[in-house]
Amino acid sequence: MKKPPSLRVSEIFYSLQGETSRIGLPTVFVRLTGCPLRCGYCDSKHAYNGGTSLSLSEILAAVAGYRAHYVCVTGGEPLVQAATPEFLTALCDAGYSVSLETSGALPVDKVDPRVSRIVDIKTPGSGEAAKMHWENLALLTPHDEIKLVLCGRGDYEWARDLILERELFKLAPVSLSPVWETLPPVDLAQWVLEDHLPVRMQVQLHKVLWGDRPGV
Repeated sequence: MKKPPSLRVSEIFYSLQGETSRIGLPTVFVRLTGCPLRCGYCDSKHAYNGGTSLSLSEILAAVAGYRAHYVCVTGGEPLVQAATPEFLTALCDAGYSVSLETSGALPVDKVDPRVSRIVDIKTPGSGEAAKMHWENLALLTPHDEIKLVLCGRGDYEWARDLILERELFKLAPVSLSPVWETLPPVDLAQWVLEDHLPVRMQVQLHKVLWGDRPGV
């Protein structure tokens, strides 16, 4: 008898979405274990290892208990686990509005088109820029989003040039976010205004409200 698909889960929690165009929306977060990247500013190192192996039906039951409309599958890097695309489809079939937060290092082509794919582009300051799977950009639609997390002025200039040269804003909405307690948000805001960038500047709302800790 074939074993039902399962995922290794770091945590499941209910909070306000702190990033992307869905910022402020009450959301169930399913944080999956495992990531092939080691970004210097990572705020989810607890998801690198460990976690609990749960069947897709068990995860769906846990999500349903929060009675929310929005679900975000995050990590770690969710796509490192083979059953993630199937789980995303199951969430969509259950009627949820689903987003996927992915590092951009792995292909997103198997993700259900109903899912809003939030694809990171890692900057030089992250230490992982070389691992970007650039082919992902050609797959994006206005239903998806591109996110760049910036460590400082050098990252900003790199991101600005990339956004304008590749016209990323024509592929999907683009957001820029400062690394928490590293790049002052007011600096990033001023740079975006000075350069008239067609992007969303954002801060991590959950950290503003509750600080830098897991489960919020």
